[in-house]
Amino acid sequence: MSSVYLARTNQKLSFSRIHLDQLKLAQQDTSWNKHALIESFNESVLFHMASAYDAFLREIAERYNVDTEQLEGYRSLAAELETTGVESPELKELSVLENDDCSWLHKLMAAYEACWHGSDKQAAVTETSSVSEIHVVQVNPDHAEDAEIIAEYEVWFGSLSELVNRLREGMQEW
Repeated sequence: MSSVYLARTNQKLSFSRIHLDQLKLAQQDTSWNKHALIESFNESVLFHMASAYDAFLREIAERYNVDTEQLEGYRSLAAELETTGVESPELKELSVLENDDCSWLHKLMAAYEACWHGSDKQAAVTETSSVSEIHVVQVNPDHAEDAEIIAEYEVWFGSLSELVNRLREGMQEW
């Protein structure tokens, strides 16, 4: 495994933890810019978790000798592996998680994508959506759901960290 992408994944996971801790502190803040701090850390947590996932995809790509510079998500990696005839158990698991509307990874990526789109209309929370996704598009002006969002982020962070560690162990066995 490449030490560059391994280090990058670890770095982004560390940044995710740091920003998640700062988000918790911002929720307790009493200053006039409390809500701006909360919104800022909400998005930075999502950014760093999505970046950790992207770096991990590049770790997998390197393991299978795929060009990491052309990689654009797991579908791109899957297409590259398919052209070479290589099967990746890691990618199969990620595919299941990304395609399951109720999975933590699908919700994480949807919440991150929501950062790039603005809306002032509140949508109902469904089984396939997340509180975070709705919050990030600025429809939680009273921040009533902040504790739920932090709890959701902690689950996502824990799941992402566990997934990375477990799949790395499997890749080292080869």
